[in-house]
Amino acid sequence: MNIQNEILEILDSVLSLKGRARQFNTATPLLGALPELDSMAVLGVITAFEERFAIVVDDDDIDGATFSTVGTLVSYVSSKLGD
Repeated sequence: MNIQNEILEILDSVLSLKGRARQFNTATPLLGALPELDSMAVLGVITAFEERFAIVVDDDDIDGATFSTVGTLVSYVSSKLGD
């Protein structure tokens, strides 16, 4: 499983980016840079992560830094999966 590709698919779907996420790389800024990524969208992304990766995202795990870039999301999910 390619975690980054899975995350990009989730972002594209949840944020209705219409394929724009395919252009993203690990340095792509998210929170504060994508108007589609508001507080409600963050909840949708978290829910999608829990479903797709079969992980539990604790409230204490999530802060602005987690959603700062694609790379920070990849690191977070990888750590939850034990990769």
